[in-house]
Amino acid sequence: MLNVTAPDTATRPLSPDVEQAEAAIVEHYPRLVRLAYLVLPPSLGRNRRVLTAHSLAQRALPRGRRDGAAAAQAAVQGGVPGQRGGAGPESGYAYVRLRVLRSALEAGIPLTFRALPRRSQLPPLLPQVWGLRLFPRSGGAEELALDQWLATLDGPGRAACVLRALERLSEPDVLRVLTEAGVANPAAAVAESGDPATDELFASPEFDPCALQARPTDLLRRRRFVRAGIAAGAALLVCGALLALPGGGWGADGAAAPPYARNAAAEQALDPGQLVRAAPDVWRTSSRTDYSGWPARGDRVDDTALLRRALAVWARPGRSVVVSATPGTPSGPPMGPPQLLFAGTVDQAVVVLLYDGLRVARYAEPRSGTDVAALDFARTDGASADTATALVLSRVDGNVRYLAAPWVTGVVLRDLLKPTAAPAELRLTADGTTPPVASPAPEGTCASWNALALTGDGGTRLITDLGELTPARLTSGAPGAERNVTEGAELGEWSRIACLLPSVRSHGVRTVNAWTYAKQPLPEGDGTATWLCTRAETWQGTADRVQAQFLAPGAPLAAQAAKAEGSPACGPREPRVLAGVLWKSKAGQWYVLAAGSAQFASLTVGGGQVSGVAVGNRLAVKAPAGAQVELSGKLTDGSKAGVLR
Repeated sequence: MLNVTAPDTATRPLSPDVEQAEAAIVEHYPRLVRLAYLVLPPSLGRNRRVLTAHSLAQRALPRGRRDGAAAAQAAVQGGVPGQRGGAGPESGYAYVRLRVLRSALEAGIPLTFRALPRRSQLPPLLPQVWGLRLFPRSGGAEELALDQWLATLDGPGRAACVLRALERLSEPDVLRVLTEAGVANPAAAVAESGDPATDELFASPEFDPCALQARPTDLLRRRRFVRAGIAAGAALLVCGALLALPGGGWGADGAAAPPYARNAAAEQALDPGQLVRAAPDVWRTSSRTDYSGWPARGDRVDDTALLRRALAVWARPGRSVVVSATPGTPSGPPMGPPQLLFAGTVDQAVVVLLYDGLRVARYAEPRSGTDVAALDFARTDGASADTATALVLSRVDGNVRYLAAPWVTGVVLRDLLKPTAAPAELRLTADGTTPPVASPAPEGTCASWNALALTGDGGTRLITDLGELTPARLTSGAPGAERNVTEGAELGEWSRIACLLPSVRSHGVRTVNAWTYAKQPLPEGDGTATWLCTRAETWQGTADRVQAQFLAPGAPLAAQAAKAEGSPACGPREPRVLAGVLWKSKAGQWYVLAAGSAQFASLTVGGGQVSGVAVGNRLAVKAPAGAQVELSGKLTDGSKAGVLR
């Protein structure tokens, strides 16, 4: 745990002369950046960790000038490598190392509304890289295991590991440096710092943020942002020219009414008395089984003042309102009186759920006041009994609480990574809310993945939280024949691919279907591999995400073989998929493996000193390590088809 106050100046190194500090940073820059990279929380992601580590090392330069004797005291206390081979007291390395360490620890403190963010907790201003994602070179299995273990430690624990492994400090020196850095319990940090036998791995290229690989960012999304920026700039120029016209810009209003005044539809949309409230049992006889059949629930459904605030914020969100919307969801005011789904106290907030036929809006304000609020939108048009089973009420401390549909009669909690484990039953309140359950983490180690199985209206649907207002439904089966995930084989299938779900978080996903499209006997008798296709369909229907996965025998998790966005592959419109991987046998021989769905009659591979043709929908050809090949296939109707991309 990190103290919020800095240690007394009598117990920390004094600031060296600024030239000496700069020399120490330049001389030991790779070591300082590696130290910051390892101490920073892995939840930042590898690209942001790299940029933040460089920023922290560069910001370690002191602002003012100090007497040169201060540098001597700093170096004597540090016991660190000197510049250019000498451990001279003038190096100032201990001082800049302490500044880097303290900043890296501060960057791991979660942001809250109770305190102003510190500079280290914000994205770095410099350096900045546009159009590229940077990350260190990948290491082997030992480095991967070490990285996953470091992710389980808190900041002080990682700092203790780095000081011992990279800086070669003794335990008393580690305790002293942690104390100077503001760690509240340095002894506990040293106790959890792990086995020194792995210390040599900290010098691996896996943890070197100065030797980087570069990949492009999302090119399609970047192109859309540029086009949107150009369109917005053109619109601003037109608006400016019109506003400069005589008589107030746009000219006379004519028959138009002032905003939200003397307009019947606008006034009704802001009137709590006009809210639509469904009868408690209307869902039993309604021709539509979606959110329109949900009754108004919660202990504040008659709180007129609360409902008026929620409607007013929806229509005119102020500066203190945090607004979010899933992709493809408009955030404008309702066209008429919306339907009230829920109004009540949930944990430490007051929540209102409203539905206007196209969207569900969630208004939330703290129980202690109304000065700030949050407004979230999710697109829900085309919902059915399968996809309108629950809504997210709140997220607090990594837990999520749901409001279940009125037709839900039972809820159990499943860990997708443990398909054979017995599910835990959850008891619904009279209003249909669930107890808080842990939400899957967006990044980091994938040790578990929670999903809810909701029983009601003739079936059991499996849903999971993907960071949005509407949970995503999980299904299995071939395109056009998707079914609920209830059988042991289907649960076992999902246990291998659940950890790939973070790639579709916060994209407005409605359903995610997993389909085993091929089984392939591996060369040299190494068992049978499984090829799966996962399709995440969105509410907007135009940005579906498709992944092909390869599951080797004995592997706990599937590996991503190919992916595409906006592709009809692996869906009802184009129920086929083809993907390939470079695979190494137990004997050390590399192969190009490929498999297509049943629509493929033959497969062809070429390039990179590899050439081969296979009859049927599976192919295995010997290849050199790192071969770059082209893969294609011919369908049973004679037409050609390429790989998923």
